Amino acid sequence: MSWTRGSRTVLAVCVLLLTGSAGCGSGEAREDGTRHVPVGSLLEDRDQEGRAYREVARRDAPDVGVEVQPGAAGGWDVRLTVRNFRFSPAGTAARAVAGRGLAWLYVDGRPVARLRAPEHRLAERLVPRGTHRVTARLHADDGTVWAVDGAPVESTADITASEPGPEPDPTPSTDVRRQARTHATDTPSRSMDTRSRITDTRSWMRGRGSPERVGKAS
Repeated sequence: MSWTRGSRTVLAVCVLLLTGSAGCGSGEAREDGTRHVPVGSLLEDRDQEGRAYREVARRDAPDVGVEVQPGAAGGWDVRLTVRNFRFSPAGTAARAVAGRGLAWLYVDGRPVARLRAPEHRLAERLVPRGTHRVTARLHADDGTVWAVDGAPVESTADITASEPGPEPDPTPSTDVRRQARTHATDTPSRSMDTRSRITDTRSWMRGRGSPERVGKAS
């Protein structure tokens, strides 16, 4: 009798241990039975829309560069270059997965588009006459902002839009084109690839990320 009771006790302990080990795993269960492991850590800092920053280690952090050029048919052509990052398609579950998500596009701090692809056409009406800052910021699929060292993963390019002048005289002596200059405002720890070209009404520039810091221009 004592042996039987002892065996049942041992069996009960084994069942409890197995149940406990299954219930103590980290992450939340998915529908397919696998578990989603949380990525990074949420910070108290938030962006202007109230979205929390999701801090990740620098070695695993995504990176982004932004290039803006005048479009041939009007507007502006925006192209993003990303590293350690993949764009998620529409309908992706709202959970943070390492190196996945979408990019938010801002003009002078105002959100104008959510991008699930590296290319976008920015409407001319969103960039009135003057100099403006176009920023691409990387977000996880749950809406949080990817961050490194407490700063968002983003890149910014300055563009200048000016009104077209009168049509020049087609003779060679008066066919003068205006030069538009571009510049970038960036943190000292980031390398920036800037260019300029001749254009009648608009300038373009490229902002480039760097793994030295958050990699993102302010």
